[in-house]
Amino acid sequence: MPKHQDYETERLLLRATGLEDAEFIFELLNTPKWLQFIGDRNISTLQSAEEYIKMHIVPMFKKNGFGNYTVIRKSDAVKIGSCGLYDREGVDGIDIGFAFLPAYEKQGYALESAFKIKALAISDFKLSQLSAITNPENIGSQKLLEKLDFQFKEKISLPETEKALLLYKWEL
Repeated sequence: MPKHQDYETERLLLRATGLEDAEFIFELLNTPKWLQFIGDRNISTLQSAEEYIKMHIVPMFKKNGFGNYTVIRKSDAVKIGSCGLYDREGVDGIDIGFAFLPAYEKQGYALESAFKIKALAISDFKLSQLSAITNPENIGSQKLLEKLDFQFKEKISLPETEKALLLYKWEL
C-alpha cells in the first residue's frame, strides 16, 4: 500500500489503517457496540481481520485517497479507535464514520478525531458535503454527529439489509 499521510490532533494520531492493525481491527469489530450498532463482519480470527483490511480498507485508499484511519493516543501510542471517510454502497456521497474501544469512549476522542476528519474532507479531499449513517438506537453517535453540525435527513436502509438507519448530512 502506498504511504498515506498521517494526521494529528492535540491528543491523537490518525494513521491509514493497514495490515499492522489486524489485531486492533479484530478487537474493535468484535466489541459489543460494533456488533450491536454496526453489524457482525464475521471477523473471528486474526487472519480474517487481515483479509478484511485487504478487501475493504486498502482498496478504498487506492480508489479515493482516503478511507479508514486507526486512531492512536499520542500519550501512550495505544490504538483506541477508528475514524474515516467511506464510499459506501447505498449512501449518497462520502460517509464519515467512527468507532472506539469501550475503554476509550466518553473522553472526547471520537469528537476530536471526527472533527479532524471532517476538516480534512474539506481541505485535503475537497469535499463540500458529507453523509453519515447511524443505528436509531445509537444515541451517542447521533449526538456526536449533531456536534459536528450534521442534520438528520431521513431513514434509509442499505443494500442487503432491512434494518432502518438514520441518514445525516452536512454541507459546506
